[in-house]
Amino acid sequence: MQDRFKNFTLLTSKINRCIRKIKTEEMSGFNLKSAHVSCIYYLYTMHHLTAKELCDICEEDKAAISRSLEYLEKNGFITVSNTENKKYKRTITLTKKGEEAGKRLFERIEFVLESVSEGISDEDRAVMYRTLALISDHLQNICDKYEN
Repeated sequence: MQDRFKNFTLLTSKINRCIRKIKTEEMSGFNLKSAHVSCIYYLYTMHHLTAKELCDICEEDKAAISRSLEYLEKNGFITVSNTENKKYKRTITLTKKGEEAGKRLFERIEFVLESVSEGISDEDRAVMYRTLALISDHLQNICDKYEN
């Protein structure tokens, strides 16, 4: 049991640290932070979203997404429509500068995913993601109980 706990916590922590480091390094050329990666990535792949949709997709709280969007807009990476009264319902799109960052980010993510998948069969990858999804769901259920 101790080995399972140790392996699980150490491996997930190490993976998370590596992902944060890769995000930070890749975004430094654009003067962006790792927190901005998901916003730019999903806007690049989905073309336009609202703040609420970004919160749902990224599984981030409103405040974190709001801070990221404010920074991205202020620095010319996104535009936000003014057609809605409610800020969280306004459509967000990438500017040309944002598209350039999104393209580079998308290419780097593809490269990293290919690199980390080296030696892993499609079947093994499918089992791994299915297992991670189950673990995530079970952990979320435990966390939800703390909220009640």
